[in-house]
Amino acid sequence: MSVNLQKGQKVELRKNNGGSLRKVMVGLGWDEVQQKRGFFAPKPQDIDCDASAIICVNGHIIDAADMVFYNNLTHRSGAVRHMGDNLTGAGDGDDEQIMVDLTALPSQYDKIIFAVTIYQARERGQHFGMIRNCFIRICDAETGQELCKYNLSENYNNMTAMIFGELYRYNGSWKFNAIGQPTTDNSVIEMRNRFI
Repeated sequence: MSVNLQKGQKVELRKNNGGSLRKVMVGLGWDEVQQKRGFFAPKPQDIDCDASAIICVNGHIIDAADMVFYNNLTHRSGAVRHMGDNLTGAGDGDDEQIMVDLTALPSQYDKIIFAVTIYQARERGQHFGMIRNCFIRICDAETGQELCKYNLSENYNNMTAMIFGELYRYNGSWKFNAIGQPTTDNSVIEMRNRFI
């Protein structure tokens, strides 16, 4: 049974039968708010949100290759894979997915931070106040069963990026922390630099 999380809530991730998880799918989703425009005004540009996974040692990224996103789809360990870039956020369900093989992730990595940035947000005049129905969910990748979900529900006007949540190792098991922290980062590189 899936757990609906509140901001700041943490939950231990385990299979329904109590066993250890081997692989998880992290699904991230969002919808663009319908923008009003005048009769002769051009159609506004689609909002292109980009999910990324920042793989950390002691809470910090130690190498640029430890960020998985649309330009680097697979971590060098092979344990974290981005399943592809959605340029519009159209459709129901997950807009982007990141697969994590918890058993294959080298032991020095203790945290994976999941963030979403808006591509060229400043240049396009876009922000998270123009987006609704944001969520992150964690599923057992072997069974497809949803383990937990966090719906972001605050007002994020003028914020151009968002730290949705993090997976982290604690006493030999994996936990998820629902963060929901907005930032003004304008690119995945700016987001990555936050954790150096």
